Amino acid sequence: MTQETTQHSTRDAAQGGRRGRTASTPGSPGAAGPAPRARARGHGERFALIAAWALVVVVFSLLRPDTYPTAGNLQSVLGSQAVLLILALGVLLPLTTGEFDLSIASTLSLSAMVTAVLNVQQGWGIAAAVAGGIGAALLVGVANAVGVVRFGIPSFIVTLGSGTFALGVVQWISGQSSVTGIDPALVSATVGSRFLGVPLQFYAALAAAVVLALVLEFTPLGRRLLFVGRSPQVAALSGFAVDRLRAGAFLGASLIAGLAGVVYAGALGGADPSSGQSFLLPAFAAAYLGATAIVPGRFNPLGTVVAVYFLSSGVVGLQMMGAQSFVQQLFYGGALVVAVGLSRYVRHRSGAAG
Repeated sequence: MTQETTQHSTRDAAQGGRRGRTASTPGSPGAAGPAPRARARGHGERFALIAAWALVVVVFSLLRPDTYPTAGNLQSVLGSQAVLLILALGVLLPLTTGEFDLSIASTLSLSAMVTAVLNVQQGWGIAAAVAGGIGAALLVGVANAVGVVRFGIPSFIVTLGSGTFALGVVQWISGQSSVTGIDPALVSATVGSRFLGVPLQFYAALAAAVVLALVLEFTPLGRRLLFVGRSPQVAALSGFAVDRLRAGAFLGASLIAGLAGVVYAGALGGADPSSGQSFLLPAFAAAYLGATAIVPGRFNPLGTVVAVYFLSSGVVGLQMMGAQSFVQQLFYGGALVVAVGLSRYVRHRSGAAG
């Protein structure tokens, strides 16, 4: 009886092993079925925003065939969003480490105004004035880093305060009025010169996005920033200089915002004390919406590029349809809420899959 039972058990185990091997064979239907579906779902998530952008372009092209699908409109859309794209790239760095920088639009305004005041009113050369504008932007980054990293104040509070302070400085040094007449060399380097009908500032913004994408994806620094954003405690236990990385993210964001301010000053031919604030909401909307594309679940520069031009294509189309100017605020505000929700959903799914 015992020997017979043992033989049955051995035979059943062997059959179970054969069934397990059959189910796990790469070519079998059971194993091959889910994999293509998973890959298709992954590609769908990566390129869904690009498909939505294409749909927006097609719809408005059909509704306004004489004005929307024209070379002039394309050149205008690409060139006009360069400052927003650069600023949105700056937003990505603190977000990657799990922080917020609400001062970034004020930093842009400060950089633009300092550059214009030094060049136009103080007679500095354009190179020295640009250096002064970027230096002023970096001071905001230092204040943010000290407040958040050294004193442990939430980034939301610190950057809101530093941004408000920076706006006060802008109002003070400008006398609450626009400063015009900046050096034509800066104007030529941003909007005065064109390639394929598109201002050079667009190519500068696109190059910045590519460089930042390479840094975040393929360098140890980029991987450490991502690791800190996912779990600062685990990153610290792994030997990473978490505080330095967080501080560097704020400094990098302010540096990029300073560069955006210089480009903005060139595009305007001067500086305005208040218009820079209009970039804050679109920059965050683009960053969060971009986190649902290209590399879903992660703040990434190439996804941000797609998001910026998806949003601007929609706004331009609505304006051509006769929508009032306030529609732009409604569009960007709604896009931010939807983008945050989608981004959280995609990251949750990515975490669950992992």
